[in-house]
Amino acid sequence: MREIYDVIVIGTGISGLSAAIFLKEAGFKVIVITKEDKIEDTTTNLAQGGIIAWKEGDTPESLASDILNAGYNYNNKKAVEVFSESGPKLVFDFLINKLKIDFTKTKSGDLNYTEEAAHSNRRILHYEDHTGDKIQSALISYAKKIHIPILTSHTSIDLITNNHHSRDYQELYKPREVMGIYALDNHKDIVKTMLAHNVILATGGLGNIYEHTTNHPSATGDGLSMAYRAGADIINAEFVQFHPTSLFHKDIKRFLISEAVRGEGAKLIDHKGNKFMKKHTPLKELAARDVVARAIFDEMRKQGVKYMLLDIANFYKGEIPLVERFSTIYNTCLQGGIDITKQPIPIVPAAHYFCGGIKVNLAGRTSIENLYAIGEVSCTGLHGANRLASSSLLEGLLWAKFSANDIISNRTEISKQRFNNIPDWFFPEHTESFDPILLNQDWQAIRLTMWNYAGIIRTKKGLERAGADINYYAHRIFKFYKEAVLTRQIIELRNSIVNAFIIVNSAIHNTKSVGCHFIKE
Repeated sequence: MREIYDVIVIGTGISGLSAAIFLKEAGFKVIVITKEDKIEDTTTNLAQGGIIAWKEGDTPESLASDILNAGYNYNNKKAVEVFSESGPKLVFDFLINKLKIDFTKTKSGDLNYTEEAAHSNRRILHYEDHTGDKIQSALISYAKKIHIPILTSHTSIDLITNNHHSRDYQELYKPREVMGIYALDNHKDIVKTMLAHNVILATGGLGNIYEHTTNHPSATGDGLSMAYRAGADIINAEFVQFHPTSLFHKDIKRFLISEAVRGEGAKLIDHKGNKFMKKHTPLKELAARDVVARAIFDEMRKQGVKYMLLDIANFYKGEIPLVERFSTIYNTCLQGGIDITKQPIPIVPAAHYFCGGIKVNLAGRTSIENLYAIGEVSCTGLHGANRLASSSLLEGLLWAKFSANDIISNRTEISKQRFNNIPDWFFPEHTESFDPILLNQDWQAIRLTMWNYAGIIRTKKGLERAGADINYYAHRIFKFYKEAVLTRQIIELRNSIVNAFIIVNSAIHNTKSVGCHFIKE
C-alpha cells in the first residue's frame, strides 16, 4: 500500500523545515525529505552573516528602499512591500520567541544589530558569525520535538504530474497538477513513489554549477530542474549573485568570508597593500555585492592574479573582540595558516545566490497546481536583479509561513482513484555503471563553461559559446542518464546541465546589463 501525504516538503533548510513545522502544527500529514545523510547538511547551515530583523526606529519603508536599490528596481514591488512589513517581526515571533534562539548581544545585554553592505541601518541580527547553524539546529530540534518525519538519503528524481504520468488518458485534458514525487533511496537503490496532495520545493540554490561557490555541495538546483521539466514557469534566471569574498585556499573550499566583515570595517586590498574600491564606487567596500564582486574580478584580471585580499586586522571597528565576533572565520582561517588578527585574508568572488527561480505568487504557488516553491529555488521577485545582504534567510522563513497558510486555508484533496492511476517507477531492462571519472569530467566542463562565459562579467559572444557547449554536453549527459544505473550523482548531473541551459538561455535573451547580469560590450 503506497502512503499518501498531505504535503511532501523537499529540503531541510530554513524554508523547508519552517513550512513543515507550520503544517504539522495545523494537523497536516507532512513528510520532509533530503538527499543528504544528515538533516543539517544544507546551505542554511553555512550562513554566517545574519538575518534582517525588526528594530526600533527602523521602518518598512527604509528597508523596502534598500531592497529596491540593491535590486536595481527590477524587484516585484508587492513582494518587497509584504516582506518589509511582515518579515522582520517574524524573526521575533518565530525564531526568538518560539524556537528560543539566543542571538548575540552587546555587553549591556541588548541585541547586537550589525551592519552589512547596501543597508541604511544596522538591522541584522546574528549569532557571532555562524547564524545559519544556530537557526538550523533550532529548527531540527523543534521538528523532532513535534515528531515531523524526516527522510534522509532520498534523492528526488521527478515531480509526478497527472498529464505526464497517469495511466488515465483523460488526465491529458485536465490542467496540469503535481501529485507527488519519485525519490531514489540512495542506499537501497530503489525508487519510491511518494504521493501527495501538495508538494513544496525548498531545495535551495545551484552554486555548484560554477567553479567557485560558497554553497553546500548539495546545491545542484534539483528543484529548479524538476519544476522546469514539469512545465513550471521560470523567471530571472540570468541573475546569479556572486559573493565578493570567499576564501581562496588550496585546502579549504566553499568557505564564505561574511559580508559582515566589511560591515565591521574590513578593507579590500591588492597584493601590494593598495586599497582599490574607491576607484570603482563611492560606497567602496559597502557597495552592493554585484558591484564589489565585479571590482575584485576586474582587479584580478588587470593584475593577472588569482585572488585579492581582505584586511580586517588593521581596520576592525566592532565592539565585540574580533576573535569572538568572527570566531568561525578566525578558526577556519587559522586552520589554513592565516591569522586574521595579523594578516589579510586571500579572497575570490564565488557563486553565492540564485536571484531567479521558479515563478511563485505571494503565497508561494507556482504555475502548476498543488506545487509550491519557497526559499532560493523560488523567485518571488523580492530580490530583483541583485539580492540585499541578509535577506535570504528571512525570505525563506516568511514564504514558508505564506505557503503553509495557503495550503491550510485552501485544503483540497486528490481522489484515491486518481492516485491509483499513477504507476510506480519504470526501470529499463539494461543499465550500465559509468566510471566516476567520466562524470567528474562532465562536471568540470560545466563549471568552467559557466564560470568563464556566464559568470561575473559576460559578453554576447561568450554566452553564445556557452550555449553551444552546454548543448553539446547535454546530449552526452542525457544519454548517460537513460543508460546508467540510477544514482544520486547521475540525477544531480542531469539537473545541473538543465540548470546551466536555463541560466545561459535567459542571459542570452536579456541583452541589457542590470544587477548581477553584467554584459560587457
